[in-house]
Order: sequence, then C-alpha cells, then structure tokens
Amino acid sequence: MSVKREPVAISFAEFVAMMALMQSLVALSIDAMLPALTEIGQDLGAREANDSQLIVSFLFLGLAFGQGVYGPLSDTTGRKPAVYLGFGLFLTGSLFSLFATDLNVMLGGRFLQGLGLAAPRCVIVAIVRDQYEGPAMARVMSFVMTIFIFVPAIAPTLGQGILLIAHWRAIFAALLVCGLLTLAWFALRLPETLSVERRIPFSIARIKSAVVEVCSHRVSLGYTISLGLISSAFLGYLSSAQQIFQKQYQLGTMFPLYFAILALCIGSASFVNGRLVMRFGMQNLSRWSKRISTVISLLFFVYVLSTGGQPPLWTMMGYMMIILFCFGIMYGNLNAMAMEPLGHIAGIGAAVMGALSTLISVPCGILIGHSYNGTVIPVISGFMLSGVLIVVVMHWVESAPTQATEETA
Repeated sequence: MSVKREPVAISFAEFVAMMALMQSLVALSIDAMLPALTEIGQDLGAREANDSQLIVSFLFLGLAFGQGVYGPLSDTTGRKPAVYLGFGLFLTGSLFSLFATDLNVMLGGRFLQGLGLAAPRCVIVAIVRDQYEGPAMARVMSFVMTIFIFVPAIAPTLGQGILLIAHWRAIFAALLVCGLLTLAWFALRLPETLSVERRIPFSIARIKSAVVEVCSHRVSLGYTISLGLISSAFLGYLSSAQQIFQKQYQLGTMFPLYFAILALCIGSASFVNGRLVMRFGMQNLSRWSKRISTVISLLFFVYVLSTGGQPPLWTMMGYMMIILFCFGIMYGNLNAMAMEPLGHIAGIGAAVMGALSTLISVPCGILIGHSYNGTVIPVISGFMLSGVLIVVVMHWVESAPTQATEETA
C-alpha cells in the first residue's frame, strides 16, 4: 500500500521556481553562447569555422552519457547527493571553459558541463514525483515547462548583451555564478525528498535490464529512435543557426530576435498539444505532424535547391516556424508513447531512453552541422531526411500486430 507523502516544507511557488531554474540551466548553457561561437572559435584557434559548432555538440554528448547514471544513482543515495555531484561537474566544466586557451580544453569543459547538467535534467522529475502524484504532478511539471519554454527564447539575447559590454568569457562566468546561486538555493531550501526506506540499492544489472527492455520492445525502441531523429535535425540546426542567421543572412545583433521567434514556436506547440491531446490523442497528433513536416520539408528542399541554397529570409523563417512547431508537437507525444510500456521501470527507463535518443542525435547532429557550406542545404537536408526516416520508423512501430493503439489509424 502506498504511503501518502506530504510536500516539502517550502511554498509551492518557490518549489516550482527552483525546479524551473534547475531545468533552465541546460537551455541557458546551450543557447546563451550561440552569438559568440564564431568569436570563441577564432580566439581558441579553430582550424575551420564549422569546428566552433562542437562547443554546442559536446555539451549534448555529456548529457547523453550522464542521463543513464543519475536516475539510478538518485534512487540509491537520495536525490540531493546526485544533484550535488552533477553541479560539481557542471561548475568544474564551467571553470575549464572560462579559462580555456585552446579548443580542446573548451570542448573538455563543455563535455563536463553536459555531464553535470544531466543530473538536474534527470533528477528533477524524480523530485517532483516524490512529492506529487497524478494531476498534481502534471500541474507542477506544466508550470516548470511553461517557465522553461521562455529560456531558449531569451538566452541568445542575454549572450548577445554580454558580448556588447564584455568578452565572451563573461558568458561562462555568468553561467558559473548562476550555477553557484542555484546550487546554494537548492542546498539550503529543499529538504531531501527520498526517504531512506524508499531507496533502492545501486545495481548495474538493473541498468542493463532496462537497456535490454527498451531495446527489445518495439514501441519503446521505435519511438526512442524517432526522438533521436528529431533531435538530430534540431541539433544540426542549433549548431549552425548562428552561422546561418548572423553570417549568411547578415542579421548581426538581430540574430537573437529571429532565434527567439523560432524558439517560441516550439513553446507554443507544447501549449497547443496540451490543449488538444486529450481530444485527438497522442498518435493522431504525432501522425499528422510527421506527415505535414515531411511533405513540407521535401517541397522546401526542392525549392532551396532551385535557389542555390540561398532562399529569401522570409521563406526560411516561414519554413522553420512550421517545422519546429510540428517537431514540438511530436517531441512531447513521442516521449509519452515511448514511456507507456515502461511504467514499471519509469525512472530508469526514462534515463535509458533519454541516453539512447541523445546518442543517436549527437553524431548525426554533428554531421549535419559540420556539413554547413554557406548555404542552408545541409540543414534543410537534415530536416528532410529525419522526417522521411521518422515516417518509416513510426510505420514500423504502428504496424506491430500486438500493439495496443489509442485509436484506429
């Protein structure tokens, strides 16, 4: 029989704000330095312009390796020690990046930052689940994500603002200070949420078993691969967004504004999906989103080729707004559908699923970004190919004879 757990002894608003800030550190660490990528690469001796993109990609690589560890670790040690370990790595990585004298040291620092940020990214859900259940948990996570949505929209503006008055290293100094303040807030105000009697011994066998289960279940594996493909195209765009908008389209300091518009498309998709999913179902919304995004990507790819990879800015923005909105719809629903068969191993299953999808997206995203050649052809190709592959993978999932679907196709 489950024991009713009382929420921690801080206010609801403070709890939500704390969780949102911890979650937002990931987006802030990725997006705040986008306006500075070219300058960082030049200062640190990058051999090619595209090498600067690795500053984004290596953080994702750290996230991929970290996600499978912190969930099981927090089940054993409690939530706070796992978060402390993650913040320790993040702060160490921030120092490496702040004082880097060559690109290799910078990439090592970024990997450590990602490895550390995997802790709050994974453990936040467990902390909320420790305190709230059912609709109450959904309410907390909705508030957390509502705040989180705005961070990618404003982070490049913050980075650009710092660049106008200081050196790019000040961005890493700001991340370091933000990390320290967040850690202090978390340590001083939030009690441990996992009682000793509810802890589970750490076991490599549990992790291995979860990996086997995710990989052997068609639904979980298929939707996890689809998540990886979506993230591949998005990472390819994210890595080359600064070069596309600041250099190719010569937007200069206006880049954060255009980036914010596209980021808000993903946020609005999350809001719309929340309003429609109960009426139309996860599969129907995902199915129509993948069809629309794939067809539009195929048509726009042909158009981009006809322009020599230099479409007018308004057509590029229109295309990206539609695609990112569709991807925003699919991302939340695919996560939920992939988790449906894993309810009995929800915590470790989510960690394994996140790690696998990120390990798919990072090398593919790096390949897309590194293919940037002064045109948008590589990025549009990434969206087109990922769309086609998602159609194939999701058809394989939904054609399983034993799958229980929400509704008839």
